Amino acid sequence: MTTPIQPRLTQVFRFVRCSYADGVAELAYAFDHGEEMVERVRFPNAPAVPAAHAAAFDRALKLLHLVAGVSYYKAGVPPRIEVAGGPLDDATADLLDTLYLNGLAEFAYRNGLDLRGRIAFPRGGAAPAPAPALHLPKRTLVPIGGGKDSLVAVEAIKSIGGEATAVWVGNSELIAACAARTGLPTLNIQRELAPQLFDLNRVGAWNGHIPVTAVNSAILALAAILYGFDSIAFANERSASAATLEYDGQLVNHQWSKGYAFEQLLGDWLHAQVAADLDYFSLLRPYSELAVTRAFAKLTPYFDAFSSCNRNFRILGPKPADRWCGQCPKCHFVFLALAPFLPKPRLLQIFGRNLLDDDSQAAGFDALLEYQDHKPFECVGEGAEARAALYALSQRPEWQEDALVARFRSEILPQLDPSALALEPWLEASPEQRIPVRLQGALKFFA
Repeated sequence: MTTPIQPRLTQVFRFVRCSYADGVAELAYAFDHGEEMVERVRFPNAPAVPAAHAAAFDRALKLLHLVAGVSYYKAGVPPRIEVAGGPLDDATADLLDTLYLNGLAEFAYRNGLDLRGRIAFPRGGAAPAPAPALHLPKRTLVPIGGGKDSLVAVEAIKSIGGEATAVWVGNSELIAACAARTGLPTLNIQRELAPQLFDLNRVGAWNGHIPVTAVNSAILALAAILYGFDSIAFANERSASAATLEYDGQLVNHQWSKGYAFEQLLGDWLHAQVAADLDYFSLLRPYSELAVTRAFAKLTPYFDAFSSCNRNFRILGPKPADRWCGQCPKCHFVFLALAPFLPKPRLLQIFGRNLLDDDSQAAGFDALLEYQDHKPFECVGEGAEARAALYALSQRPEWQEDALVARFRSEILPQLDPSALALEPWLEASPEQRIPVRLQGALKFFA
């Protein structure tokens, strides 16, 4: 039996090899000269890779190997990185250095680490020739997460008759149920982490948040080439680009790989190195969380199927309220963001309780408001838009007597500038986006 290494004492993280056969991608990693850790990504009913797409597929597979390695690198964060096959071209090294540093910023902050100057992928390799267009079919992969954002993206694409497939990675029954509710064709990809990673965790590996959206993005880039899609439409709103906090001169953003900076980096890299006609973007990028929530408030068929709660394991209970724990930052934020746009009785029916009439929830809502605390390390909106939403409720008689709304009016509101609390500016679109021309019409869904 192999004795587990002590990951925090290792000196080198190695990207050993990657391969693909019969619908399964194998990604191998190692610390120092320890045993290989092999991750597998399974693509169901995978067709043969067309010869004309082989080079693009190989580039996308190598990218997946490099991006998915973040799950293993973080266990030890050794000072040196080695990549089989030699140094990377500078553009690829830049992408990975930026992703690992920013995508692991929360992990570093929580573990008392400083990764600046430590993450350096080997560079100086020859740059590949510009990727050609592959004439990929004009259809879209839409990642489904089970929450409101991806369902809004689906309905926006459906509103213009766009051909799309709902896709997700993993075994969530809730996501499968939401995907089925869309009426779209579905694609369920499986990611199997190397079992040695859990062994390392038991012997003192560093652990914490990784940029999982980046990993899923790389998986879907490979899927787009494999199955034939010319676009990958995530549902990341502009609020995802806002940092959670600043610490020691570095911005820490729980949602960094959902933000616009990463979208630009990866989108440009895919155009240059995989396929000139493969578009990677977020359909919701021009909009705030509140604008997206306003659009979702019209999608009543999903009210008994969706959930953004990360803690509730009773996700397939008979009542919609069974899908919400009512205690976590996601529950708090979705409740608050929906409240200005739904009749109060309908909102309480979804959640099964009134989260704003519960004094024990005060600290959670304070964090959302960035009042005496920083924004939670969760996928929630900006503090300013949470304040705008609660201010809007504080002006409505049906909400004014609820405990936390009354507290906001008496304790917090006097410390704020009312001119900065208007809801309407949050409902306007930003010009910052990279949505392809053929899908621009979907933005009318938000009008």
